[in-house]
Amino acid sequence: MTAHLERPAGPAPGWRQLFADLGPGYLANGLIGFIFSATGPVAIILAVGMHGGLTQAELASWVFGVFFVNGLITLAMSWRYRMPLGFAWTIPGTVLVGPALQHLSFAEVIGAFYATGVVVLLMGLSGWVKRFIQALPMPIVMGMVAGVFLRFGLDLVRALHSDIAIAGPMVIAFLLLSAVPAMGRRLPPIIGALLAGAAVMALFGRVGFDALGSLGVAQPVMQAPAWSLAAMVELVVPLAITVLVVQNGQGVAVLKSAGHEPPVNTIATVCGIGSLLAAAVGAVSTCLTGPTNALLTSSGERGRHYIGALGFGVLAMSFGLMAPMFTGLMLAAPAAFIMVLGGLAMLRVLQGAFLASFSGMFSLGALISFLVTVADIGLFNIGSAFWGLLAGVTVSWLLERQDFARAAKG
Repeated sequence: MTAHLERPAGPAPGWRQLFADLGPGYLANGLIGFIFSATGPVAIILAVGMHGGLTQAELASWVFGVFFVNGLITLAMSWRYRMPLGFAWTIPGTVLVGPALQHLSFAEVIGAFYATGVVVLLMGLSGWVKRFIQALPMPIVMGMVAGVFLRFGLDLVRALHSDIAIAGPMVIAFLLLSAVPAMGRRLPPIIGALLAGAAVMALFGRVGFDALGSLGVAQPVMQAPAWSLAAMVELVVPLAITVLVVQNGQGVAVLKSAGHEPPVNTIATVCGIGSLLAAAVGAVSTCLTGPTNALLTSSGERGRHYIGALGFGVLAMSFGLMAPMFTGLMLAAPAAFIMVLGGLAMLRVLQGAFLASFSGMFSLGALISFLVTVADIGLFNIGSAFWGLLAGVTVSWLLERQDFARAAKG
């Protein structure tokens, strides 16, 4: 059953190697990835859970599960494979759960979480996932990735329009440190932007400390599943597709574009295991996250990118353990602060996604994939990113067959 799992290319780094690879830029990438995960995505969980009638304890348990479990997996996988392998939870899957909670019990939804974990695990062990992802033309996949990541660039522009007092100094600091390499080597541009934003928030009293939760360790609630055919039909297939094709597809594409060779089948298998562990505390399925891995690989040497993932893993586990306090801390910052951080960190990633999509073969399919994804219209409880991939491949198969022939020849 494990014959299809990819083995690490070399030994795991020891303490001496870890300290040699440490650097402020890589830790900064891990911090930004964590800040991204701990703000907007957490707000989505809270909104879905509250509308679904979940208790405060159930919500805290959900937040604990998605951070602690996935942070632990990130640490283990990134250390063993010596590459950034940032795991989180499926945000589209979380959104998908919202309508289901209106007519299904939480126990039935958790039963679907368990079933999804089993499906993802078996798909990883079978080796089918890697073969499927390898069959997808990378420009079309990157068109989907560009469509998903476009909102980060747009949010940056919107933040400059809506809150110039916060966004302006952050952008100026980023541009100044990027334009003067000698300064940028001492202080990474994204950290300069973060510090500039923090200074402005402190100066003008823009942090809502009243939103902070009380100091305390999270107390996960072990959830018993209920098995419902309605829940299986509504949730399992869309969740599995979202994890294996959309989310993991994004993550794998981002890592490949940064020069890494992620272990696709092993990743899917670990996602299945993580999904089962997360379901035990009432949390949605695990995936290889696209945006966070994009942030982890946004700068620095390829061989040291894993350091950012280790930092992200430690912070995620800490967040999970101290979920009540940290959730309030992250949500206390102005929205523009988070929008600018994410937008600045994603600039080069978004540029790379466009270049990979439209600079060679399959450019028409990539364009269709991008447009359908940006349209953000889902069908049958499956988000637009999947339909973008499907539409892009279909159009390329009809109109760019010569590209398939050239790709097959190598």
